[in-house]
Amino acid sequence: MPDVAGLRTDLQGQSIQVVLGADGPGAAYDDAAAAKFSEITGAQVEVIRGDQSATDRLSTYLQQLNAGAGPDVLQIDVIWPGILADYAADLKPSIPDIDQFFPAIVENNTVGGKLVGVPWFTDAGLLYYREDLLEKYGFDGPPETWAELEQQAKTIQDGERAAGKPDFYGFVWQGNSYEGLTCNALEWQVSNGGGQIVEGTPDAPEITVNNPETIAAFERAKGWVGTISPQGVTTYDEPTSLGVWQAGNAAFMRNWPYAVAETQNTDFADNFNVTVLPKGDGAEARNADTLGGWQLMVNDSSDSKDAAAEFVKFMTSREMQEFWAINRTLLPTRPEVYQDADVLKVNPYYESLLPVFSGGAVPRPSTVTGDLYNDVSTAYFTAVNQILTGQVSAQEGVANLEEELQDILQ
Repeated sequence: MPDVAGLRTDLQGQSIQVVLGADGPGAAYDDAAAAKFSEITGAQVEVIRGDQSATDRLSTYLQQLNAGAGPDVLQIDVIWPGILADYAADLKPSIPDIDQFFPAIVENNTVGGKLVGVPWFTDAGLLYYREDLLEKYGFDGPPETWAELEQQAKTIQDGERAAGKPDFYGFVWQGNSYEGLTCNALEWQVSNGGGQIVEGTPDAPEITVNNPETIAAFERAKGWVGTISPQGVTTYDEPTSLGVWQAGNAAFMRNWPYAVAETQNTDFADNFNVTVLPKGDGAEARNADTLGGWQLMVNDSSDSKDAAAEFVKFMTSREMQEFWAINRTLLPTRPEVYQDADVLKVNPYYESLLPVFSGGAVPRPSTVTGDLYNDVSTAYFTAVNQILTGQVSAQEGVANLEEELQDILQ
């Protein structure tokens, strides 16, 4: 466990409770970090394991915070700052180098000028691809646009099936009616220049989902179902699509960075790579990878705010981010860590992820919609799933969604 410079050493007598991850392989590291912090600062730390389910964890937080209680430091999802802002201490004064974090995540975590949470580790949707199959079928590199992905996926799929693999597909992703589809569909929409569902400010949200670029993006994705993607992809979540990929039955997969480690146990462990998701073909087309990850928040009702804020500073410091990256493969929230030689020696693929978080990562509209985000997301992924399954046309589905969002946000 590294030493961290610049921490206070006069916090003897202060004690804090911190909620970090659920029980699992990372628990021992969390406990060791708490012990190191106590050694440096003199403050005592009790680590509490959070609920495994993010939904259950948020419910627990809200029950405690509404009662003016709860732990001093909370690990919060990237989509919760708008929901928890009223209960959070402003961490901006405590993190003087906040400008050294990815700006998109800091912006996501800032509500009404208040820094609700400091980015601890991050996540984003990525395109996984089989380097060996691209080479086999004469492609120089991964697709830069969705049109190129369709062409490459179909060519490889046709070739592999002709070679005796009837269950092989070009592209797998997450099409079930749940939060994962919000992430996928937002990537299609934004990459085609269709905006970000709801924009503006919490006081004046603007529903921007109903536009030709979004409709075209959803029509394109509908065309994948039963062609380059399985008919059942509309029921897939992350583990389902990962299973198809691990079995060697897909040329491309959209998933989160955790799947890199999960691919190391496959027959093609040395023949895959990751990159940013493709662009669409609208006038405002761009790479778009939905932002995920976790932040650390200080309870505004804490009696030990000094120690709590210092703990957040410690856990998100450059030294600790390097440690997390090397020992737990957690994705750093500081760009400079992606260029660290020791980090790249252990995780060489991190180098390809820097552009994702530097420019391509797209936050869900959770900050602008606040505690209505869950309703907004549910309406969104339900509408998109109906489009993908052919229950409604893309144009009708988006128009219906716009009306539903107006009812939710009015």
